Amino acid sequence: MRILVTGGAGFIGSALIRHIIQDTEHSVLNLDKLTYAGNLESLAAVESDPRYRFVQADIADRDRVSEALLDFQPDVIMHLAAESHVDRSIDGPAEFIQTNIVGTYQLLEAARAYWQSLPADRREAFRFHHISTDEVYGDLHGTDDLFTETTPYAPSSPYSASKASSDHLVRAWHRTYGLPVLVTNCSNNYGPFHFPEKLIPLMILNALDGKPLPVYGDGLQIRDWLFVEDHARALLEVVSKGEIGETYNIGGHNEQKNIDVVRGICALLEELAPTRPEGISRYEELITFVKDRPGHDVRYAIDAGKIERELGWRPQETFQSGLRKTVQWYLDNLEWCRRVQDGSYQRERLGALEKIA
Repeated sequence: MRILVTGGAGFIGSALIRHIIQDTEHSVLNLDKLTYAGNLESLAAVESDPRYRFVQADIADRDRVSEALLDFQPDVIMHLAAESHVDRSIDGPAEFIQTNIVGTYQLLEAARAYWQSLPADRREAFRFHHISTDEVYGDLHGTDDLFTETTPYAPSSPYSASKASSDHLVRAWHRTYGLPVLVTNCSNNYGPFHFPEKLIPLMILNALDGKPLPVYGDGLQIRDWLFVEDHARALLEVVSKGEIGETYNIGGHNEQKNIDVVRGICALLEELAPTRPEGISRYEELITFVKDRPGHDVRYAIDAGKIERELGWRPQETFQSGLRKTVQWYLDNLEWCRRVQDGSYQRERLGALEKIA
């Protein structure tokens, strides 16, 4: 297949592209605006492969997207481009509305025009796969409840509300115009190349620097953690085998309290990085409880039974094995982390783009 991936320089998008190029014979066009979270260094392992191409473009720029579609002639669009950080959405929701809602609308319209222009056999085979989050469901109050594909939407933050809106748009374009869509909602991802503002990489890097490990509220919020490479495999399974118009929840079967995640990171660092920063005798000493986030959801947990029953996918990593791989990756790639933290990756990105041009 020829697969156009939006947001392919982001955390999940880059993992998906690495999986496609390294483990399949498909070709990829990575269409990414390259905001602060887009890092082409995450694709260094595949950037020279002839089956990989990159175009810098904003999904809200319909003309630019349409041009890319006509040039690349994809069989599949996998839409991952999104603003995705809850704290940033609370501080500045406008960008989330623009990218996640308006951008998805413009992409859908470009995709619809392209799809309608295809010959009958290619039109029949075309797929638009929209990748979303379990945060659209709100939170779970019981200890045994799980999000299913039919759980009513109840988003709590500007971020999750904008993603819920984009989900509704995608389904409406299927119902109204017949666009052949697939939707997936995933749990919290973690793994290599995760942007350092996110919980797990932030805790790893702060601990190594001897900085406080800030934990919201009492740290008892529960999340279902999904190793990003498991997610990449699931996404390709869905777009290859999923039924048009269906939604598939993708979860890691790994519910963990936030405080236990942080303590688990500290325990792994005791083993893997025993030379601690000066002045501390244990990494756990750095844990600091801070004022809770506004509207903080208490518990997320996904029922991923449908994708297992219908498509045969299950995560390969447990949380313990995935977290160990993640901590070790950050220890082995501190230079990548420092370039992100000091902003030099953005300057290098501009140089890379000039070279491409």
